[in-house]
Amino acid sequence: MGMKGKVALGAVVGVVVIGVVSANAGSNGDGGAAGGTDKGSSASAQREAGGKKNTKATKDTGKAEVAAKKAAFAGDGDFQVGSDIKPGTYRTTGNSDGMCYWERAKDASGEMDSLLANDNVTGTSYVTVKATDKLFKSSGCNDWEAVGEKAQGSPAARISGDGGMFAVGADIAPGTYKSTGNTDDSCYWERTKDAGHGVESILANDNVNGTAVVRISASDAYFKTNGCKDWKKTG
Repeated sequence: MGMKGKVALGAVVGVVVIGVVSANAGSNGDGGAAGGTDKGSSASAQREAGGKKNTKATKDTGKAEVAAKKAAFAGDGDFQVGSDIKPGTYRTTGNSDGMCYWERAKDASGEMDSLLANDNVTGTSYVTVKATDKLFKSSGCNDWEAVGEKAQGSPAARISGDGGMFAVGADIAPGTYKSTGNTDDSCYWERTKDAGHGVESILANDNVNGTAVVRISASDAYFKTNGCKDWKKTG
């Protein structure tokens, strides 16, 4: 069927998705709180008898916080939702050549009818795994990390045109962006309201030849770009 034996169901170059073809299978559009992001109360606030600071507890908490920032799960494998991984939003970064493939499924049959959403990834991908999902498959991806419902970061005004998904307000600043010099309609961009990857998640999208201009709203959740020249904020 294609890369890694699977092809993202909506990875159709030269076809605008809205009203024609879904960028991915399924009908998920609901967001979810990221699994494994809750932190306990700081041990540094605890005191030993005599009013002394509990330094051991502080060190242990520091180690726990560092561990919490490590990968939630590996980039290769089948993961049962609820037992292997928690429902929530996850991110994988640094993927190259479209070799990263992921899939949300409603069962473990492996049949096409079980697919809820999927994608081949270059760069970064965000995916919200719902509590009603049964299986999350990942192949050839870098490790996945849990992210908050509202990701934090320093939004950029210039991004890679083949960078994948960018969280609006964290990875990329809202505004008007331009990408020039695109050829053969290989540039695809997409504005979404969540990381569900269903048809209803898409706010707008296009395949572009030449110059592309898009207005990214502060209310958008993510901006996806593949095969484009770099984007630069113009307003």
